[in-house]
Amino acid sequence: MALKLYNTLTRQKAEFVPIDPSNVRMYVCGPTVYDYAHIGNARPVIVFDVLFRLLRHIYGPNHVTYVRNITDVDDKINARAARDYPGLPLNEAIRKVTEATEKQFHTDIAALGVLQPTYEPRATEFIRRQDGREDMVSLINALVKRGHAYVAENHVLFDVESMPDYGRLSNRTLEEMEAGARVEVAPYKKGPMDFVLWKPSKPGEPAWPSPSGIQVPGRPGWHIECSAMAGALLGPVFDIHGGGIDLTFPHHENEIAQSRCAHGTATMANVWMHNGFLQVEGEKMSKSLGNFVTIHELLVAGWPGEVLRLNMLRTHYRQPIDWTKSGLDESQKILTGWFSHEGLDTADRTSLPRDLVDALEDDLNTPKAIAELHGYASAKDFKSLGAALGFLGFDGTTLKAANERLAETAKALASAVEPLIIARLEARKRKDFAESDRIRDELAGMGIALKDKKNKETGEIETTWEIAR
Repeated sequence: MALKLYNTLTRQKAEFVPIDPSNVRMYVCGPTVYDYAHIGNARPVIVFDVLFRLLRHIYGPNHVTYVRNITDVDDKINARAARDYPGLPLNEAIRKVTEATEKQFHTDIAALGVLQPTYEPRATEFIRRQDGREDMVSLINALVKRGHAYVAENHVLFDVESMPDYGRLSNRTLEEMEAGARVEVAPYKKGPMDFVLWKPSKPGEPAWPSPSGIQVPGRPGWHIECSAMAGALLGPVFDIHGGGIDLTFPHHENEIAQSRCAHGTATMANVWMHNGFLQVEGEKMSKSLGNFVTIHELLVAGWPGEVLRLNMLRTHYRQPIDWTKSGLDESQKILTGWFSHEGLDTADRTSLPRDLVDALEDDLNTPKAIAELHGYASAKDFKSLGAALGFLGFDGTTLKAANERLAETAKALASAVEPLIIARLEARKRKDFAESDRIRDELAGMGIALKDKKNKETGEIETTWEIAR
């Protein structure tokens, strides 16, 4: 079976044909390093890690180039730096924020079992380069020279009307995009949809020598960074560009416009892939709703990184995912069951099952792949199960460590918890429900969750307990 991928640009699933099979090239938008990465940020990290693994399997580990960037110049970073380090010069504060946040991001995603990308460029490294590689300034100069960008009041803006098929990726007309976007109103813009490629820096902000003859130092807009980094590391046209569905417009639409118009190419990437939205317990994730969940919080709460990974892969990447506690519980039970088999070898890939690869080659059908793993476990084909788990990024390390920590904690708490459970059951027998509820609340305050179940033979209530997360 040949690899087939759904292309947002064409709205079709088609066979993937690389430009150069000896160097398959993929770019995925990475994090803006101003705060902990939330669980929605983890989805593209995991999804495109699976695709990276699959491409390496098909074309060979040395024939795939994967770029995932770090955005380290952004208004959100500036605001966070000013808030956290008010006594420091802004540039020094920004460096502290970006270095600490990037380090935390790498620590968190390492627990998710992802491979390192081939390149992980920082945006600030590609504003102006001395090694001859394409950078943001040279790209902006090319756009101005070709008539696709213009200088106005120390800004450089992309002229959207200069690109007749702008909006093809998101499948919207200019009128629809203008109506649905928060368009910045500025008197120096030729058109309402024109977007910033370069802007002057405010006093104290990071600043670089400006392009296009502008004398005032400035900094790049958001969209230009990915065009520059992708062009420098992968070339003007490459195979796959990935990211979350929320980036389709305006970010990816603007990337396409910049790259095509600067290079005079018909496309930027041949295949555009987007993962679906993530919600938490049936609601959109939002700090105002109190359901904003970071990768770090879940790991600190005791969830193994492999459980988070499996929970993500149980839903097809293009579908929306509902992130729930019950889903995490189920994923942990599944993984624990798979790794309970003695002698399971996740390092031996000599017997990687063809039906697993077939499932993944069908537009990364991870739910089908996981169904195959259930089949290997049921058939006691532990050689195939181990090979498939290892290929998908599971080796049992984080699961084992988390289960051991839980067991140790439970053992330490048992002497305090079990007498309270007995007292609660006695209170229930004498119908002292107020006391029963009080004890349940006391246990909950200790981080203990109770489960009551009636014994079918005796008819008595039996209670088990676990550490809540």
